[in-house]
Amino acid sequence: MASVDILKDEPMKVNLVDKARARAHISDELARAVLAEFFCTAFLLFGGGCVNVQYVLAPRNEKSIKWIDVTIGWGLSLFFAVCIGHRISGAHLNPAVSLFQLTQGKISPIRFIIFAMAQNVGAFIGSFICFLVYYDAINLYDGGIRQVTGPNATAGIFATYPSPNLSILGGCVDQVVGTAVLCIGIASIVDKRNRIPPFMQPAFIGLILVLIGMALGSNCGYAVNPARDFGPRLFTLAVGYGWEVFTYDEYRWFWIPIICPMFGAVAGAWMYEAFIGFHMPDEPETINDSSSEGYTNSLRSTNSNTPRRRARDANFSV
Repeated sequence: MASVDILKDEPMKVNLVDKARARAHISDELARAVLAEFFCTAFLLFGGGCVNVQYVLAPRNEKSIKWIDVTIGWGLSLFFAVCIGHRISGAHLNPAVSLFQLTQGKISPIRFIIFAMAQNVGAFIGSFICFLVYYDAINLYDGGIRQVTGPNATAGIFATYPSPNLSILGGCVDQVVGTAVLCIGIASIVDKRNRIPPFMQPAFIGLILVLIGMALGSNCGYAVNPARDFGPRLFTLAVGYGWEVFTYDEYRWFWIPIICPMFGAVAGAWMYEAFIGFHMPDEPETINDSSSEGYTNSLRSTNSNTPRRRARDANFSV
């Protein structure tokens, strides 16, 4: 009883987070969403960029990190980035995703424009933080000479560059198809009729990126996100890699991971609706009752060869 009285007399401690939240909370919904897009995209590029650093800088004769590790690392970065911001902005983190939302009437044009700007700035800042963390390691690797091509090139840590065999058309197809796959997956995951719990959606979205990396990563690094490529590319220009980050292959590359994902995202999202979304019943329990009945009847006829099955079917029919 004495201990209970002591607890009652002890003054309640103030939760400083709740106190700060009451004062710092942003009341404007769009401003909150833009801030979330900026922060979460920066988180995504920081995590993914750090994974790339370890892959690129690992000794060539003893790679401590494999390509599958890169794909998993980027998937985890996307998973946590979406977890952080999905309740505030939806965590698009990708102008291509915001564009398909715009074409479906889910966001306004002004929100799309501001989101795209915030995502690119966030990608720039995320790359900058990654560069600060690994500044010494990058200097040791390239001798302080920032290179886009060559055996000691490090520009590929931040932005994507194509493999030597990839043509312009091949690069365009790669980015359109890769982003279409991403947005088909996103459209299916966030479709309320699929009834995927919101707390599980970030994990599935991260797994989509892992799949794309494993299946479509070798051509040009699976950017599938204009902000993920353009923001870091601007950053590399700012820190001394020079204009080659844009002039590479006579200006025939840099625009591909910026423009083509926009077409792929819209195509993928609408393909999902055309082939699946428009035809999905609102209630899963009502899916194709006639087909279910036919399937049940076929099972009964198949299983009626044994007395036990016949008895079970008779009891079930009663």
